[in-house]
Amino acid sequence: MPSASRPRVVVADDSGLMRRVVTHALENEGIEVVGAAKDGDEALELCRRLRPDAMTLDLAMPGLDGMGVLRALKDPSRPPSEVVPVVVVSAFSPSFGARAVDALAEGAFDLVAKPATGEPLSHFVSQLGDKVRAAAASRRGAVNGAAHAGRVRRAPSAPPPRRGAARPAPAGPRTGRCVVIASSTGGPRALAELMPRLPARLGAGTLMVQHMPAGFTASLAQRLDRASKLTIKEATGDELLDPAVALLAPGGSHLRLTESRRARLSDAAPIGALRPRADLTIQDAAAVFGERTLLVVLTGMGRDGLDGAREVKRRGGRILVEAESSCTVYGMPRAIAEAGLADAVLDLRELPEAIIQEAGA
Repeated sequence: MPSASRPRVVVADDSGLMRRVVTHALENEGIEVVGAAKDGDEALELCRRLRPDAMTLDLAMPGLDGMGVLRALKDPSRPPSEVVPVVVVSAFSPSFGARAVDALAEGAFDLVAKPATGEPLSHFVSQLGDKVRAAAASRRGAVNGAAHAGRVRRAPSAPPPRRGAARPAPAGPRTGRCVVIASSTGGPRALAELMPRLPARLGAGTLMVQHMPAGFTASLAQRLDRASKLTIKEATGDELLDPAVALLAPGGSHLRLTESRRARLSDAAPIGALRPRADLTIQDAAAVFGERTLLVVLTGMGRDGLDGAREVKRRGGRILVEAESSCTVYGMPRAIAEAGLADAVLDLRELPEAIIQEAGA
């Protein structure tokens, strides 16, 4: 059984320099690097032989690339003991951004952007450490019998919160509720299941905050848009809220909402190392729409969304959160449920119908 004190990780990247950078970053965060691979075949062999708690994975490698590794890990014939959660470490470009989003859809646990030339390493190091620790914790939970290749379960939770749908409150005769959806780790996969099941018009309009590095959210919006009836696009600022459109906060900017119901982007400092910060978007929506606000909080690490949820509840709005049973990481929903703010705690499969009933399509 792995040591409980230090996660054991394999690093996979075709660049010797990046293998050293990632290894050094992880070791600085108290994480043990037990092996390094220069291609996908070597990465899978190290996973088979060393049974690490997690792996960091570059997508562009010779031979079997990162996508091939993720697909191999999903192969049902692979023994569960060889299946490890993957944190993708990717450079950004339009093509790499799309591939990184595809990787999340293929089952990657989370995504960290490689540091750009001249960028300080401190943010990369802390982000990588946090996400690899979370991935390793999910693996250790899985070893105890609660996971399979396509989904990882979390560490034991506190006593379960209230479950099941509360009776929807009427959305009102005008334009329905403003819907705000917040997610983090596991969010791209959850959104890929949720958004295609929503109608072409929803409430008074939809705002989405997904924690992702700058540059990657445009690819996520495009992927979701192709599969959904709603128009889904990355916000650029000054869009008027529209029932037929869901606006996704761009990575690297806070998504705000003005009194005139127009989106505004802010480059104000990150809050809790997060930009976008869902709390800001939620608080703005609650200030503009009051009781006609519907907050939906999906899988994710941390407590972003909790302060926003308090404001939604103070103004009489409604709150739905994803249940632990379908979360990749039961962090953001758990914080709201345990604070007694959720009107319903629902499995991801149950959320689309509940959102439609609450928001007014």
